[in-house]
Amino acid sequence: MQKVTATQPPQESFAKRYGLIIGLIALLAIILLPTPADLPVAGQRMLGILVFSVIVWMTDAISYPVSAAVIMTLMAFLLGISPEVANPKKLIGTSQALTMALGGFSNTALALVGGALFLSAAMTQTGLDKRIALFVLSKVGAKTNRVLAGVIFVGFILSFFVPSTTARVACLVPIVMGMIKAFGVNQKSAFAGVMMIATAQADSLWNVGIKTAAAQNLIALGFIEKQLGVYITWLDWFIAAAPFSAIMSVVLYYVLLKLMPPEMDEIPGGKEAVAKELAALGPMKTDEKKLLALSLILLFFWSTEKIVHPFDTSTTTIAAITLMLLPGIGVMTWKDAQAKIPWGTLILFGVGISLGSAILSTKAAAWLAKIIVSAFGLQTMSGLVILAVLAAFLIIIHLGFASATALAAAMIPIIISILQGVKTPGINIVGMTMILQYVVSFGFILPVNAPQNMIAYGTETFEVRDFIRTGIPLTIIAYALIVLLGATYWKWIGIVN
Repeated sequence: MQKVTATQPPQESFAKRYGLIIGLIALLAIILLPTPADLPVAGQRMLGILVFSVIVWMTDAISYPVSAAVIMTLMAFLLGISPEVANPKKLIGTSQALTMALGGFSNTALALVGGALFLSAAMTQTGLDKRIALFVLSKVGAKTNRVLAGVIFVGFILSFFVPSTTARVACLVPIVMGMIKAFGVNQKSAFAGVMMIATAQADSLWNVGIKTAAAQNLIALGFIEKQLGVYITWLDWFIAAAPFSAIMSVVLYYVLLKLMPPEMDEIPGGKEAVAKELAALGPMKTDEKKLLALSLILLFFWSTEKIVHPFDTSTTTIAAITLMLLPGIGVMTWKDAQAKIPWGTLILFGVGISLGSAILSTKAAAWLAKIIVSAFGLQTMSGLVILAVLAAFLIIIHLGFASATALAAAMIPIIISILQGVKTPGINIVGMTMILQYVVSFGFILPVNAPQNMIAYGTETFEVRDFIRTGIPLTIIAYALIVLLGATYWKWIGIVN
């Protein structure tokens, strides 16, 4: 962590130090401005809270769980003393406002995120994630290009079984580091840097391809279901998004080999080193077998949702977690799980949904969307041009965010309102929102753009400039692919028009 602090520019240190004050000043300035005629007072105050949240999240002035508590408090008091949207003669009241601030915690998507965190904890507890990763790597051989392909493929496989990007990267990083040391390769070598960057980027790419791979997807899906009344199944998401992730995985492979070619073509004794690590795990333990069986059954229920059974993803996940914790048939105790769950992530997720829902219910999202539609001239643009403009906007704004979950919570309700405000006939608002959610996962350029990037960066195997040098072309190609698929595949399957 010392390295991260040392390499941060002075501007970031200033922002982190004064971000909370800047956010509060911005909040105060917005709520003291004259209220526009077509914007409720509550909506104006929610815009102030939104701007405050974005500033605090972008500057990392306070931790995410603390920011969640601050946002809840601001919503409770500022909305509590605001007139009701439907009846301006009556105040909302702090009790009702606090209910709005806590509303995200009753969303079914929160149950899915919580279940995903428990599942990730079980993978770590049993060591099944490590066994899967080592097994795949043991099959790829010792040529450096095949090891790179193996690392990317492991990211793909683990995305099905470990519904947490941070957990997947945290699992794979020690394995890759162990390989680097076992191979006798310099930690500062291009090979080491390529492997570690691939570890982070491959997992980010498959956040797009698999609905349950990342919390930000579930935030977007929650807003789509609430605001548009459409439920997107696991298989529907996979059919639409997996081709993008698969193509970008191949692009990642060639971009890394081109821009950071490893010093050697083959690592002497590489295959033996991985086999040795795998052998050290010993035979598959009973808990691993139980968890593997449970994960495969759960994957079956996810992928056949609304096809062979009526059960939604959240419900089947909660059922699996219940079985996983039961005495006798379970794989870990509550005490085991409690210490491994990042509860702050769950709190941020719930408050993020509350924030977006309140922006919608106070008409703030619709008012802001109207301004954006007018400013960008989106009213009569084609669906593809709208997609290109909004995708570019999200990529740029993501440069200031360290959490895709926070970005989704802040922007997806507004994106939906923007799409509802355009007059172009035939636009599929649900499909377009889903595609733009893919772009929310584009944390490819800076290490600080995603927790998984920072985990990889903490190994000191590469410099910030290496990540940027490979991340910029990756982002440009990913953006171009979004537009290309929007004009072809996604149009053919009907999710653009």
